[in-house]
Amino acid sequence: MEFFVNKNSIVRQIWGKSDTILFIFAGASAEFALNKAVDWLYFTGKLPADPIGRLFSTVRYARRIVFAPLEEANKAIDTMRQIHTAVEQNRGATIPDWAYRDVLFMLIHYSIASYELLEKKLSPEEKEEVFNVFYRVGVRMGLKELPPTYKEWLPVREAHLMADLRKSEYTADLFKQYKKHLGAMRFRVLIEGQKLVVPDRVRELLDFSDFSLLTPVVPVYKVSRLMKIDWLLKNILLPADYKDQISELDVQPGKV
Repeated sequence: MEFFVNKNSIVRQIWGKSDTILFIFAGASAEFALNKAVDWLYFTGKLPADPIGRLFSTVRYARRIVFAPLEEANKAIDTMRQIHTAVEQNRGATIPDWAYRDVLFMLIHYSIASYELLEKKLSPEEKEEVFNVFYRVGVRMGLKELPPTYKEWLPVREAHLMADLRKSEYTADLFKQYKKHLGAMRFRVLIEGQKLVVPDRVRELLDFSDFSLLTPVVPVYKVSRLMKIDWLLKNILLPADYKDQISELDVQPGKV
């Protein structure tokens, strides 16, 4: 059976661990809040009502594609595009192509940044592999002006960061909602986690310091994973409502 992502791909390793995915989620939640097209996510009302659940749904779609057979993955991508088309019809406007690219670019950046934070540096070939998976998602969605290689993507990503992000009333409201849904302590952890993976432009717009309180914690967490007690830290830090969903993100060795 042909899969959308090869079974021995580094992308399956990245998206097969809940802690790596949580950092992808953390970084994306910061950048989402700054995107000039975030008003589209407010249009349905789903984002402010349940920002954590909304971001998890994006993660689940991406993860479903990573582990699915080719035909099933293509159907998931087509469904994702149809959902957005329905929203466009309801609003009577079109989501700009750059906004779709921005989301795709987030998945590329945070996949690499999160894995390198928790595991090891990726080789140029592995980074190319990560890029290629999401490039193919973009092509299937019919996105235009996608750079064909990781190396060509890097300056385009920088240009998007400069052109498509701004601090707005949506930014303030989204972070307010994050705090409301996570609680003060977990919200603080989210902010410190975001500092570890967001690009400089996002850090600058959100007035983040260069230092994260989690920097000295990451090596301890890596040891806790080796000792199989990382679940204890996750239970402390994660909202009870999402614990089952998070545990389901872990793929058993041999199935990745």
